[in-house]
Amino acid sequence: MRLPRVTLPFVSSPSPAETNRRVLVTGGASGLGLALATAFLERGDRVLVTDLAPTDDRPASVPEDARYLRLDVRSEDEWQAARAEVEQIWGGIDVLVNNAGIAQGGRIEYLTEEDWRLITDINLLGVARGCRTFVPMLKTQGRGHLVNTASLAGLVHPPTMASYTAVKAAVVAISESLRWELEPSGITVSVLCPSFFRTNLASSLNSSDPAASGFASKLIDRSERGADEIAAEVMAGLDAKQFLILPDPDARKSYRGKRFMPAVYARTMLGMGQKFARATGGS
Repeated sequence: MRLPRVTLPFVSSPSPAETNRRVLVTGGASGLGLALATAFLERGDRVLVTDLAPTDDRPASVPEDARYLRLDVRSEDEWQAARAEVEQIWGGIDVLVNNAGIAQGGRIEYLTEEDWRLITDINLLGVARGCRTFVPMLKTQGRGHLVNTASLAGLVHPPTMASYTAVKAAVVAISESLRWELEPSGITVSVLCPSFFRTNLASSLNSSDPAASGFASKLIDRSERGADEIAAEVMAGLDAKQFLILPDPDARKSYRGKRFMPAVYARTMLGMGQKFARATGGS
């Protein structure tokens, strides 16, 4: 008896890449955002990089071929300004990459309400604002691609990362809901879920729990992969119009483990929790 073939979301064959697309990348002056902006430019796309620096104080890291605009993803006014800029320079947009975000770790009793508000406002509501701002434009065009950066932490939920995993899981959920909502309008949705990779995110990690911050920083710093390697895999996933993009072996292994070996996954997560408890004296 032949079993039906199951196609997992991370093994699709890529299609030929489009070029000369109009692309906006939030949080594009460093880390994965910068690597993705550079990769789009190398494909022959037109790129508008946004980040927190003032528009007239363009970060030196932004590639010369890219345009630059200040955009704080917490600001409705600045999102509207970004839309107006896109309409003025291009008359539309083909790819929106909602990438801006912060890292955060912490045991639940150490996380303050302000910690929760900050990461929700940037990592979750920033994505929602971006989608809400540009979906009407994409619907009018009848095409486009929304790309939301979540994390493996949106699918696999280790200890001492409750606030981060919560908002990243919400980004995955938003993306899936929009996938079904927007496909009839010709709009593709992808969500990126990389595991830890080398980036400046560790140096800017926000937390009221120093012990947990150190734990997360070690995971980031020990990674064998950098942002450019992750971006290359992401681009292949976007070419294939994949929904769930797991751009590195660790992410794929962890995702499979949780889905298909739940007992092993549970032992691994519990072991991480026990190790952290021993390291901090259980306090």
